[in-house]
Amino acid sequence: MTIKLGIAPIAWTNDDMPELGSENSFEQCISEMALSGYVGTEIGNKYPRDPEVLKSYLEPRGLSVASAWFSAFLTTKPYEETAQAFIEHRDFLHAMGAKVIVVSEQGHSVQGQMETPVFDKKPVFNDEEWELLTTGLEKLGELAAEKDMKIVYHHHMGTGVQTTAEIKRLMDHTDPEKVSLLFDTGHLVFSGENPLEIYNLYQDRIFHIHFKDIREAKMAEVKANKMSFLNGVKEGVFTVPGDGMIDFNPIWEAIEKSGYEGWIVVEAEQDPAKANPFIYAKKARQYINDVTKL
Repeated sequence: MTIKLGIAPIAWTNDDMPELGSENSFEQCISEMALSGYVGTEIGNKYPRDPEVLKSYLEPRGLSVASAWFSAFLTTKPYEETAQAFIEHRDFLHAMGAKVIVVSEQGHSVQGQMETPVFDKKPVFNDEEWELLTTGLEKLGELAAEKDMKIVYHHHMGTGVQTTAEIKRLMDHTDPEKVSLLFDTGHLVFSGENPLEIYNLYQDRIFHIHFKDIREAKMAEVKANKMSFLNGVKEGVFTVPGDGMIDFNPIWEAIEKSGYEGWIVVEAEQDPAKANPFIYAKKARQYINDVTKL
């Protein structure tokens, strides 16, 4: 596998706020993905969960499944609860031909809380929670390996693994054979991190990439007004590559130099009533072509 380009359905219908894009159908979403020039998708809440049914929609459009989000609760619930849900998720993705499973720890997360300030109230794990997280993730990695798959950990705004120091702690205390990393440009810049530093540090463990951009003025607004993650999304803090503050040229140079193989997925959740997802998908595809020649 070389590099393939996909796009996430969250621009058409938001999983955390289903009222955003409720009018956009599943078939419209995947048809517009294909028309925009992408060959892959992640999974949204309108997607059929029967692998054969889903394939019957995706294959005629030249789309395949890159991965899908999994919420872990290793720091707040018994491991067995997360493991049971993970196995079901793993088996679905395996049936769809995906090679990686996106995992994010949602214990104590504020990302889904509409009124909680994303910066001021971000959770910080204690030593016991870190132990639960790292040992639990390694076990999930072992379960993924049973199907010749990998888990890729998604550092995320409003969670206990968001900052450079937190990503480093996670990487330092997990087995590289069991726990890999998802590299998300937007979440790193939003948090105040240096995406190139993270990429160069962990390129050997990065097996999935999300390209999203940040509107700098909106980011400043989120901080100044102590806004929640979800309200930041509604206000347009995220956008597609080429429409915000991030220069993807040096990031692409690092990716290309590292010999990365796998998916690059455009994931830029916005209010589709304000940012037509088809138009923005095409805008991102053109920008990525200009930068990467992919």
